[in-house]
Amino acid sequence: MTMAKQDADAARALTALEDGDASVRLRAAMAVGTAPDPRFVAQLVERCSVEPDFQVRELLTWALTRHPSSLTVGPLVAELRSERAQARSQALHTLSKVGDRQAWPAITRAHLTDAEDEVARSAWRAAVVLVPEGEEPGLAEVLVTQLGRGGRETRLSLSRALVALGEVIVEPLRAAAADLDPRVRLHAGATELLLRDPDAGFECAIEEAKRIVALSAYGREE
Repeated sequence: MTMAKQDADAARALTALEDGDASVRLRAAMAVGTAPDPRFVAQLVERCSVEPDFQVRELLTWALTRHPSSLTVGPLVAELRSERAQARSQALHTLSKVGDRQAWPAITRAHLTDAEDEVARSAWRAAVVLVPEGEEPGLAEVLVTQLGRGGRETRLSLSRALVALGEVIVEPLRAAAADLDPRVRLHAGATELLLRDPDAGFECAIEEAKRIVALSAYGREE
């Protein structure tokens, strides 16, 4: 294939990433990932921040992981400073898939506690993948401050992230189990149960945590 033909194909693929038809964008992302090219990286990252279709975003992330991390980490880290929530969320998600720990310092407490649930959830997933050995306790201390937050999916995401850190979460969880907020106490209890029995399921862990909290309260009344 001549260089001119390669350039023409690249131009068509990049243009197709902005097509109004999601199926066209999906095929374009697949094509870009199948034939990685450094010229694609900037537009792939930019497209992630505005792409409305979930499946297309997933393929954009896959396409970025097909390029060397030396080309993708810098632009993705830059997106973490964006005012657009989707840009931050998708960049964090992609960094978790790239798996290059050079990105770790860019994941800040502000990301882990972001007011936007999707950003925070992506930050939790990325953080547990990228955290350097020895820094897990510090990460756990930040993550437990988010216990009791949001709806079921957000709470489940946080529990999964905490469980992925292992035994370092036990002491922070037990401290959280004495929190004044009953939502925090319940979430902390359910997360520790999941650590002990990962196959239990989140709903079962929540119900068991409710029972334990109720028995504890009853015992205090006695």
